[in-house]
Amino acid sequence: MSALVIDPATAADAESIAANNAAMALETEGRRLDAAVLLRGVQRVLSDPARGVYYAARRGGTVVGQMLITREWSDWRDGWFWWIQSVYVSPAARGAGVYRELHAWVEGLARRTPGVCGLRLYVDGANTRAQEVYRAMGMTRTDYLLYETDWSGAPAHGG
Repeated sequence: MSALVIDPATAADAESIAANNAAMALETEGRRLDAAVLLRGVQRVLSDPARGVYYAARRGGTVVGQMLITREWSDWRDGWFWWIQSVYVSPAARGAGVYRELHAWVEGLARRTPGVCGLRLYVDGANTRAQEVYRAMGMTRTDYLLYETDWSGAPAHGG
């Protein structure tokens, strides 16, 4: 098996990242995402680092894992939280430590980046497998709940 290479994703990765995001939403939340909207959203991130940065885990040049990092300013800590989003590992690569390596790589980068105070993510409450993985990576559950007002027209959770 070839070594895992982790690096920032590029515009050439847009279609595979969008396909992975669609597969993740269907698998974890039963949501069918609009492919055109999703691809456009991924392309905007890849062309504008202020929106976020995708990191890709590649094996043999193929993206086998990914994660999106966005930022949130914490005035309480005078620092940036990096939010982990759009996590996906291809089914064939699961169980081989891809997420563990990707998470450790991004965490190392975050710790070396001045002004970053921590990592955060949200996870579907029913996705207990992912929750176990995040705990194994040293993350702890918080007391915060997530609320939103979404006027994008995207299908509701589970739909």
